[in-house]
Amino acid sequence: MRLPKVPPLPGGARLWVTMASGGFLLAALLGHGRQLLQLSLDGQGWCWLLLGVGLSLLSLVANAMAWGMCLRWLGHEPRWLAAIVLYLSSNLRKYLPGGVWHLLARLQALKAKPDHDAPVLAQPLSTPQALVAVLLDPLLAAVAALALVWLGGWQAGLGLLCLAPLLLLLPRWLNPLMQRLEQQRARQLVQRGLLEETTEALPTALVGYPWQPLVAELGFVLVRFSGFACCVQAFDLSFALGWGGWLAGFAIAWTAGLVVPGAPGGLGVFEAVLLLRLAAVVPEAPLLAVAISYRLVSTLADLIAALTARADLADVRNRRYC
Repeated sequence: MRLPKVPPLPGGARLWVTMASGGFLLAALLGHGRQLLQLSLDGQGWCWLLLGVGLSLLSLVANAMAWGMCLRWLGHEPRWLAAIVLYLSSNLRKYLPGGVWHLLARLQALKAKPDHDAPVLAQPLSTPQALVAVLLDPLLAAVAALALVWLGGWQAGLGLLCLAPLLLLLPRWLNPLMQRLEQQRARQLVQRGLLEETTEALPTALVGYPWQPLVAELGFVLVRFSGFACCVQAFDLSFALGWGGWLAGFAIAWTAGLVVPGAPGGLGVFEAVLLLRLAAVVPEAPLLAVAISYRLVSTLADLIAALTARADLADVRNRRYC
């Protein structure tokens, strides 16, 4: 018996997720507004937030290098400086409506010919190859983040369950998963008129386990968490929960912000999941302050990285090597 097809939600799932997460945050702000106004930062707290901006900047560079490791694992030797500059300069576009513009910029750069101003690769990729190279990075980052949840303890079995996605990276499961993601993203871009339909053959099946890029993504997530930890320290909340618990809560919330269709950049989704996960063990008003301050810190880091990378782009075009 075939199950009836569920009709799509009016406006799409992204709109409803954004409304739900935004409504939840608004209710939390209204419920704890007076307590939030009573919170204040001393000089040391502001120093922690400033350090958080610096570490968040460092995490973006680590993320760009992890993407370079993905390219290398796929057999495409990157020009490292050009790859890092491209990644940082395009990262701010994730906040644009649609949530695809940062991926589109990287896709176009990987397809660019060697005479391009700042080529990332010596040889351009086909559209399917470029899609795989662009989509593998967020997939590995999400798996790496979930793999860190077990550091928060058993958590009623959640710590063990979050290790299961590591099995998805076995070639038996990774190849059909990447093919499905590629087709889904290509269809989305074609429907929006951002990509021409292609009849190019799918890339060769991926062989082996992506250990090197996965380790690089683990390093990125840990550095990313260090920026969040600075926000926790700024509000003197480290005593409320062990660092393993903070890391587990951050990893789950960050992964949700990455993969759940919602507002661009995971705006609202990250904060809502963090509150839902940790509000039972951490005072909600300070936790909300940490979530808001981290959003400001990470967004400022994204802005600084993009502006700096664009300023360096002229140097990359002149040097034409990495």
